[in-house]
Amino acid sequence: MPAYLIIHPAGQRRDDILLEDEPLTVEFAGGWAIFRDGNGFCTAIPAAMGARIERVDEPQAPDQEPAPQKE
Repeated sequence: MPAYLIIHPAGQRRDDILLEDEPLTVEFAGGWAIFRDGNGFCTAIPAAMGARIERVDEPQAPDQEPAPQKE
């Protein structure tokens, strides 16, 4: 399942955000990171905010079983 971690810059008092959904896509357009899921638009982050976006899931090959979840 696609998952992205949005990390705010140091000094900003905001919680980091984890977005995950099937399917989840991100598009970078007009100074924004735009996230969409199966229902359409879900959130957008302006580039001027200075947040870092990391993809944190591990895509699996079609013939592999998913890795066990960490507890």
